[in-house]
Amino acid sequence: MHPLTLDDMVPLAEYAARRQEFWEVHRNYRNRYRRVAVGPEVVVIFENRQTLWFRIQEILRIARMDEPELVQQQLDWFNQLLPGRDQLHAGLVVLETPGEGPVRDWGYWSEVAGHHVRLHLGSTAIPSHLLTCRPADRAGGTAGWLEFSLSPEEQAALADYQQPARLEVYYKDYRYTSGVLSHEMRQSLMEDLESGIRRNVA
Repeated sequence: MHPLTLDDMVPLAEYAARRQEFWEVHRNYRNRYRRVAVGPEVVVIFENRQTLWFRIQEILRIARMDEPELVQQQLDWFNQLLPGRDQLHAGLVVLETPGEGPVRDWGYWSEVAGHHVRLHLGSTAIPSHLLTCRPADRAGGTAGWLEFSLSPEEQAALADYQQPARLEVYYKDYRYTSGVLSHEMRQSLMEDLESGIRRNVA
């Protein structure tokens, strides 16, 4: 999974003119291959080069940012969120869901940690590692960035469709398990694992 570069970005004028087209492609891809609802208030969105490209393009559009130096700063930051080898990265998004049930503000989620979110592959539970949970992330609707590290055996389990795959959030009184991940989503995640960046290589 190669880092995003300036050559990957669409000029602001062209992006603005085609934004609806780009948004529909992104939404369909995200919902089909990357987005997992875990209960009524939490969504886990697995991130890769394609999803982060759209995030950056939106930031550049909103900020009207086209200076190469400033664009490169955004690329440098977001490229850190690309998964490394044998890793999956995801955004943990907390939704505002007015209606029945307890009102959970950001104070409720202030102690969330990576082990509260687990990827289940058959009988194996893989806890995540919370990379960041900053106020800036919460301001953007995201509670944190998660990293799952999978051993070769766990990757084989992800590829074995006979073993159901689910996500679980087990935090305070918020305890939910997602539906079974589709074969298409699992294939997409396996592609992430195969193309992850090798880090700390001289």
